[in-house]
Amino acid sequence: MTITTEIVIRSSALPFVSLAQSVPSNQIECVHGLCHEGNSRVFMVYVEPDAGVSEADLLAFDEVVAVDTLGRASGKDVFQTTIELDDVVSEAFAPERFTATQMERTVVTPEGWYEKKLFQNYNAFNGMRTRCEEYGISIELISITQNPRERDESSQYGLTDRQQEALTLAISRGYYESPRQVSTEELAQEMDISQPSMSSLLRRGERQLLTSALGSQAQVNTVSR
Repeated sequence: MTITTEIVIRSSALPFVSLAQSVPSNQIECVHGLCHEGNSRVFMVYVEPDAGVSEADLLAFDEVVAVDTLGRASGKDVFQTTIELDDVVSEAFAPERFTATQMERTVVTPEGWYEKKLFQNYNAFNGMRTRCEEYGISIELISITQNPRERDESSQYGLTDRQQEALTLAISRGYYESPRQVSTEELAQEMDISQPSMSSLLRRGERQLLTSALGSQAQVNTVSR
């Protein structure tokens, strides 16, 4: 089951954060291959024409080692840049630890990178977040969405769509971590339901997962004795 996330990545070591701060809009866009190729050095940079950014301006930034002007696309000036990644960024985004697909251009602001990414499952996302935090890079989760599943996958565990949504949200927010990072009241607010309804969804979903994992209800009863 794939999930789509919207996240903000914050670290002073991220490329082009200083560039975003220097342009009037405080925002640029880029496309990169991190999460697929840890040593990726090529970034496609998209800048508003009225920002007046030139090759010389880009080369003035410490991380940029080469620039080629490609022209204009989607109303923005496009530059192909080769950069030298900070070791922290290279290690944090090592593709052998997780894989994510960049669904849209990264929006770079003085605060960090805003990205929309596709992950294979919530474990892959949590792996990225944990990995980045180990290297001092913070990940703020803006939203997480479960993508539609194939019929056979949907029925694999016997969960209802609402139970699946509740469990996915709870896991992504750290409800099952120790100590818990979120309460059922907070989860209920995000799903726009009451706290008792949220607790019920989680309880029934957990029971269904255990039943599916351990076998029939009779087997669950036997194990619990």
